[in-house]
Amino acid sequence: MKRTGDLYWRIAEPENLRLAFWKAQKGKQDRPEIQEYRDHLEENLDELRGSILDRDVRIGDYRYFTVRDPKTRQICAAPFNERVLHHAIMNLCEPVFERYAIDDTYACRPGKGTHRAMLRAREFAGRFPFCLKMDIAHYFGSIDHGVLMALLERRFKDSDLLALFVTILASFEADPGKGLPIGNLTSQHFANFYLGWFDHFVKEQLRIKGYVRYMDDFLVFGRNRQELRAGLEVIRAFLAEELGLRLKEGVQLKPSRAGVSFLGYRVFPDKVSLTRRSRERFIMRFQKYEGQLADGVLSETEAARRMQAVIGFTEWADAAGFRRAALKKYGAQPTDG
Repeated sequence: MKRTGDLYWRIAEPENLRLAFWKAQKGKQDRPEIQEYRDHLEENLDELRGSILDRDVRIGDYRYFTVRDPKTRQICAAPFNERVLHHAIMNLCEPVFERYAIDDTYACRPGKGTHRAMLRAREFAGRFPFCLKMDIAHYFGSIDHGVLMALLERRFKDSDLLALFVTILASFEADPGKGLPIGNLTSQHFANFYLGWFDHFVKEQLRIKGYVRYMDDFLVFGRNRQELRAGLEVIRAFLAEELGLRLKEGVQLKPSRAGVSFLGYRVFPDKVSLTRRSRERFIMRFQKYEGQLADGVLSETEAARRMQAVIGFTEWADAAGFRRAALKKYGAQPTDG
């Protein structure tokens, strides 16, 4: 197993830190915190560079808040200088994670994402008559720091970088020795990587052809119920024994033709529709953005950008009638006639 080294000092290279800054501020340029950082950019990047070179990086000054969209989650918002650091780290580490990833995992990867995951699920629904839908209970809060570090040590041989990973993990605990802060860029990549071992087990040991994963939501397709029930028990045992994870209650095993809910869509062999919850979220968000525009919280440009993102999600589904009616009701024009 080839491990990657000599990355830590490259994190502190000025070109890498400037690139990290531009990535971290993308879409948020008008925020006062970022404007202030940009006004003294070279000084701030020099200070960050110095802390990296001195191995004295400060991590964990989080601001906590709760979102409900639709699940209730506690978000950990790092100060902007820490977000720049996370981007600087991932500029160099993301290619290492990418080389380890299998084709059919779709989160935190260039050229992948929710839409491609959904399309792949639809392809498998057309090839296999049965589907098993699973996700992990309290996933980010259940990730074991010791197990994650052991997995990272298999991919990286840079002791300074590994020590930085330890510092990042130590900045947050949901339970003793467990949990990643939702909101950090490194958390997203660590969480996706954590299940990479499971991905390889599914593909290389269980030899499952019909498999799609987006973070902790995953589908397994098969030829019959018996095959999938047997696979479920092996999967449940591997997740518990090797990664300390537990499947949520309510694992679904059903014919592919009945449709399976996945990433806000309902996937069938011959079509994709929106779930009821996605339709409700579409209307709720439009009402929210319309209200924020009327109250002056959002500019017309920002409101239009957010509304278009919501519209774009629905355009991947066979939902033209719903979209047309909703857009008409909330004062916008449909894009598909």
